[in-house]
Amino acid sequence: MNKQKEQTTKLPNYGGQAVIEGVMMRGKKAAAIAMRAPDGEIIIHKEELNKIYQSRIMQIPFLRGLIGLYDALILGMKALTISANIQTGEDEKIEGPALFLTFALSMSIAIVVFFLIPAGLGQAVERFWEWNAWMGNLLEGLVRLAFLILYMWGIGQMEDIKRVFSYHGAEHKVINTYEAGVELVPEKVQTFSREHPRCGTAFLLIVVLFSVLLFTALGPMTLFWRLVSRILLLPLLAGVAYEYLRWTAENQHHPVIKWLLKPNLALQRLTTNEPSLEIIEVSIAAFNAMREAEEA
Repeated sequence: MNKQKEQTTKLPNYGGQAVIEGVMMRGKKAAAIAMRAPDGEIIIHKEELNKIYQSRIMQIPFLRGLIGLYDALILGMKALTISANIQTGEDEKIEGPALFLTFALSMSIAIVVFFLIPAGLGQAVERFWEWNAWMGNLLEGLVRLAFLILYMWGIGQMEDIKRVFSYHGAEHKVINTYEAGVELVPEKVQTFSREHPRCGTAFLLIVVLFSVLLFTALGPMTLFWRLVSRILLLPLLAGVAYEYLRWTAENQHHPVIKWLLKPNLALQRLTTNEPSLEIIEVSIAAFNAMREAEEA
């Protein structure tokens, strides 16, 4: 087995996230955040991951997706807090009850905006226009998809977010470079794609598209049960979407899978920007720090 093939088999354990003036890279045992401080210095933060990543639970399909998603969201919020503190010079920590409440509030807003409001609109159109339930459910799904695309486009117009999206692009470029077995130097990394099949943007799109299929198939419901079903079935959608994302990433070179990946990669054009060499340097530092922590 050659070096490149060995790297490819290990890479599903690697993920990442853009933060404020930095990048977080996550492995199986450790995560590292590299951040550009206001004085230009690159600051590294490392931490050990939850032991659940090495447990047998993470071998159980669908369940591992829910656990991994929850932990990734918590870790992501911590990383954003750390990076924000680097820029402001403050030393506040969000952990324990405060972290859980922040997470719960963020998830609640997302569920209301992307699931409950589209469900309510679909129900209203059904009654006003006297559509059948399947058409109303289909319209709900299309509204949800439109909300997602408009949201990503909208926040992408903000100057601060544009820079975060550049770090997001750098994160993808570094992982793509590593997968190709190429040396991680900024000039070489810059030549690689800023899109990647394991991206969280792709995960969100898969959840929305699968929700169109699932909720359309449910048929007629009262408004109450319609709203309740959207909440109760969300974990199922997340678990299925995780497995689908994992499967397509592992088989991305198959001609059919390449075609299936096109919408995922296209949507990433909204959440990634071309990074500068200085931004790529930070992403490389995060990746190398994560690798060192993994080996340690």
